[in-house]
Amino acid sequence: MLAAPLQFRYEPGVSLRTRDFDYHLPDALIAARPLAERSASRMLVVHRDSGLIEHRLFRDFPGYLEVGDLLVLNDTKVIPARVFSDDGKIELLCLDRLSACEWRCLVRPGKRMKPGRTLSVGGTVGTVTEVLANGDRLLRWDAPVDLLQHGHLALPHYMGRPDDATDLERYQTVFAREEGAIAAPTAGLHFTPEMLDKLPHAFLTLHVGVGTFRPVSVEVVTDHIMHAESYGVTAVTAAAVNAAARVVAVGTTVTRVLESLRAADGSHRIDPGTHRGETDIFIHPPYQFGVAGGLLTNFHLPQSTLLMLVCAFAGSELVLEAYRQAVAQRYRFYSYGDCMLLL
Repeated sequence: MLAAPLQFRYEPGVSLRTRDFDYHLPDALIAARPLAERSASRMLVVHRDSGLIEHRLFRDFPGYLEVGDLLVLNDTKVIPARVFSDDGKIELLCLDRLSACEWRCLVRPGKRMKPGRTLSVGGTVGTVTEVLANGDRLLRWDAPVDLLQHGHLALPHYMGRPDDATDLERYQTVFAREEGAIAAPTAGLHFTPEMLDKLPHAFLTLHVGVGTFRPVSVEVVTDHIMHAESYGVTAVTAAAVNAAARVVAVGTTVTRVLESLRAADGSHRIDPGTHRGETDIFIHPPYQFGVAGGLLTNFHLPQSTLLMLVCAFAGSELVLEAYRQAVAQRYRFYSYGDCMLLL
């Protein structure tokens, strides 16, 4: 149960402040590398109705599911989207491959890459054709760039290291199939094929973009502008979601898609059929969830939109208490870290 004085309670009509979603994390608890086994992570379990907090292992996860539950997972596949020019002076992060030879990119340093400037990657020449209003660059290549040969995984900055051969397998879920993500849907990293085969599940796709790494820089939460990410949901998945007694979303990416598609009739359903589009939904307290009845997620950065979503799901008081306990119990945090199940 809750064991410490609580510092925050949402009050209608009072602006939510970014600092209300803060906590202290020692650097030593940030997981820079994965465990030897995917399913060996710890799992903090939060019961929303009672406030009970349990400390378990991810291997215990199937025991928390009930008859009629459906897991929904994100099958996006991470691409090695970070490339460097042959002279090492320019770094590109491919945000979107508009065609085989045209990219929308983040460029560092951007000031050097004005329209008409060129660079070379593996001998392939790219030209800046346009600088967008947000600073992104459009590049046109004289031939397709082989990302598998020249690209690197864009690991989160908090890992404090470049990618290596291990990350090619482990910074990818075992069910990844739809290429396009810059970052992994990390809640799914814990699953093995053997566990997943025994559990009722369905897939959707949301390509995790660079906005995942962008901090909330405004003082009042509602002033934050959410990034948009591309998603796809098949009619088969939509039907499975609507037939489920309870939907357990594996990750905040899945949660955002499901809530974006929630039916207007107030039921725990999504609009039937196949869906493709973009979502910029920003979920924070006091949002009332319409589809997701359970949430499996990793631990998130302080003052991040992802932590705000989790606080909306289980209440800021309970979530921040769970985080305090996780720090005290020395859980491993962030992408390669432990997980949290909210029911």
